[in-house]
Amino acid sequence: MNEKLVRVGTTYVPVQHVDQSAKWYTEKLGATLNYQDDDKAILDLANQSFFLVRSLESESSNFTDHSGKKRFSLTFEVDGLGNLYTLHQEFRELGIQTGDIEDRGHTGENFVFSDPDGNLFDVWSELSPNYKKMLAPVAEVKK
Repeated sequence: MNEKLVRVGTTYVPVQHVDQSAKWYTEKLGATLNYQDDDKAILDLANQSFFLVRSLESESSNFTDHSGKKRFSLTFEVDGLGNLYTLHQEFRELGIQTGDIEDRGHTGENFVFSDPDGNLFDVWSELSPNYKKMLAPVAEVKK
């Protein structure tokens, strides 16, 4: 099958206070701020564009699954368990609301964290195979 959708380019995240959220994402997650006004901030994070959009207080990017558990809608990837454990510790030291590291019964391990608006995000210890293939030529050039 020939893929028609090539990649996810932008993720929109609802926030109450654009200025405070942009500062949090840049200071805590290392995002780069590209643009900001009263209604939105545009960030580069994890090779993707993130729009922090001023929203109503009750809005979030979360959803509730069939068993009533609140879920995240986005998973970040890191390269290996060592990096996952290091990032988990770093997030806790930065005061980021961070859940425990979990073994969910599949390859690798995960943890969930949230931004100040309660938007949940997942972190997985495995890079997807297609992304690893894209990185291989870059790694060769760096040697």
